[in-house]
Amino acid sequence: MQPKLLRLVLSICLGLPVGYQAYAQDTLKTRVLTDVLVTDERLRLGTVAPLPSLHGNFILAGKKTEVISLNMTAANVVEKVGRQVFAKIPGAFVYDMDGPGNQINIATRGLDPHRSWEYNVRQNGIMTNSDIYGYPASHYSPPLESIERIEIVRGLGALQYGAQFGGMVNYITRQPDSTRTFSYQTVNAVGSFGLLSTFHSISGRIGKWSYYAYAQRRRSDGYRDNAASDAQAQFISLQYQFTPHLRLKAEWGRSQYLYRIPGPLTDSLFRQNPRQATRSRNFYEPDIHVPSLTLDWTISPRTHLNWTASALIGARNSVQFIAFANVPDRILPATLNYAPRQVDIDLFNSYTSEWKLRHEYRLAGISSTLITGIRYINNHLHRRQQGQGTTGSDYDLSVLQPFRRNVHLKTNNWAFFAENKWQINSRLEVSGGLRAENGISRMRGSLAYLPEEHIPFDLIHRFVLLGGSAQYQLTKNAQLYGGWAQAYRPVIFADLVPANALERNDERLKNAFGHNAEIGFRGATERLNWDITLFQLLYRNRIGSLQMTDANGLPYIWKTNIGDSRNNGLEAYVEYLFVKNRRLQLAAFTATALMDAIYTSGQLRRQNRNEEISGNRLEGVPAVTSRNGINFQVGKWHGFLQYSYVSESYSDPFNTREPVATGAAGVVPAYQLVDVGVSFRASEKIHIRLNINNLTNEQYFTKRPVIYPGAGVWNSDGRSWIATVTMNL
Repeated sequence: MQPKLLRLVLSICLGLPVGYQAYAQDTLKTRVLTDVLVTDERLRLGTVAPLPSLHGNFILAGKKTEVISLNMTAANVVEKVGRQVFAKIPGAFVYDMDGPGNQINIATRGLDPHRSWEYNVRQNGIMTNSDIYGYPASHYSPPLESIERIEIVRGLGALQYGAQFGGMVNYITRQPDSTRTFSYQTVNAVGSFGLLSTFHSISGRIGKWSYYAYAQRRRSDGYRDNAASDAQAQFISLQYQFTPHLRLKAEWGRSQYLYRIPGPLTDSLFRQNPRQATRSRNFYEPDIHVPSLTLDWTISPRTHLNWTASALIGARNSVQFIAFANVPDRILPATLNYAPRQVDIDLFNSYTSEWKLRHEYRLAGISSTLITGIRYINNHLHRRQQGQGTTGSDYDLSVLQPFRRNVHLKTNNWAFFAENKWQINSRLEVSGGLRAENGISRMRGSLAYLPEEHIPFDLIHRFVLLGGSAQYQLTKNAQLYGGWAQAYRPVIFADLVPANALERNDERLKNAFGHNAEIGFRGATERLNWDITLFQLLYRNRIGSLQMTDANGLPYIWKTNIGDSRNNGLEAYVEYLFVKNRRLQLAAFTATALMDAIYTSGQLRRQNRNEEISGNRLEGVPAVTSRNGINFQVGKWHGFLQYSYVSESYSDPFNTREPVATGAAGVVPAYQLVDVGVSFRASEKIHIRLNINNLTNEQYFTKRPVIYPGAGVWNSDGRSWIATVTMNL
């Protein structure tokens, strides 16, 4: 076989990354190959597959991983409909709350989906959480039209990418077209409720340079009254290939949207008319920039170095009339004006540098891979809250009186990790490692309702996490995997800042610690794909409030660690290709999760007394989440029909069943949804897609939040449609 053909075959069979340089003996010449796209027909039907045991500078042997390909999907990516995009990820809880396509809010294994903040969220390996130690929500939200695939690693991978309980979600943007100097794509959509969206991207390769850039704009009036949103995003990626073994990449991304918040509802208002609004003067706007540099250096055939330097710079702004849903926002008779609104402004300045080294070696006849690295974080979050805003109705961040909260949280943190994979034999792979963190968060500033001497906080981040996993190839098509790893979540800003003068905070607040444990059985044949996992997630040191009495007999609220929770569950993804011929492909799937999530210990304050919550079910965790459907391809047509069922869940640790008057507590009822999508490839350059979301017009809500955007019922969208045209030139 010719050397060039041999390298091509190896690249395809082994799934080597773009630009991979195959090494040969010194007598052979080397050459960088251009991209080769190999499409498995199952990918056209949206089949989910695991990541390989060694993926870049990550060891993933024995860990539950999933890859969602968006190249051929018929899902509604323009509006980021999470239940369609993550349809085949069992247990993915999607929190629909703030407008079409503005944000993805997901969680797995019973964690909190707010801004996906239980995940380490990345784009092309660059972390996009706003401030891991201050406010870990991911406000950065790239358009899914730009995303080629989504990589998900559950909690066992925490040793390498960071120690969030949920795991990592990595959004991989489309790569430059290396076969042309210039290519252009445009994606345009119209839909229900005044939706208009346009996306434009360019890419190409010129000599050793390659580039990819996009710009997006999306506007919608929203399903509810007073729920308009206006979003935009930009991105540019420049890569320079110095040699076949050395590449430098510079990227910059931005996402921004302005959302008019319609306000929470009570249960009675929701039943009366779920599309009505209780607010007309509330607005929310995150504007986030993420610049980065990435260096990939293949030092030798067995050693590879990756270095990234990145920043997250931007603001999270809001102006709101904040009250329970049963408190109307009306003109006051005394002033003939509305009440002043509250202005909150967060300024993020987060800087991260990561070094990762992969080295392959043999010891005692065993092939091994060692990956080690260092991450340095320098963050400064400036939080200004409770500023008295205007009495107007437009988006105005003017402050008429000083902010009652004006605080700074500055963090310096070093993390070191090392993980080793041993290839024991042709069937068995074992890995183990540790992560050590050492840092400090310092809070300084002023709170109008607390003396200055009570403000300073210094929190130490110093701990070691351990973990291990194993993977056994039972047959050519099936493998067993499993492992255990510790995880943590640091005390965040909201835990440090007392909400009012009645609160006091435990200066000894502990970070949340626990573990992820899982054992699974997965595989793939020509027609059948499956991944079935048993897991346990243990979450210790949850933070809550207790009523206490000081030395003078005066009561106060004490914020401290209240207890532990445990979630045992089953995740099952099964997909079968019933028909496969030249004219028709038809597959059916189920992605179902069963969860038993309870408090194993803890106390909370209610009605001037402390109550045990041990044995209560964890809030926001449905016992059953099941998505089922069919995918088909007939010639140039392909599409899906999907049925989703989510069982009821509680909204608070007390397991309150009957809704309260404000809508802030009570059961979240079960709901079921039907979605349909179909696409037609008119030519190689034109692709048309039509989606109908919530075909049966189910009126439902997924959560009763206690933080943004306000306590109460936040219903999701009813039936809607969207038509999308993609052109490639």
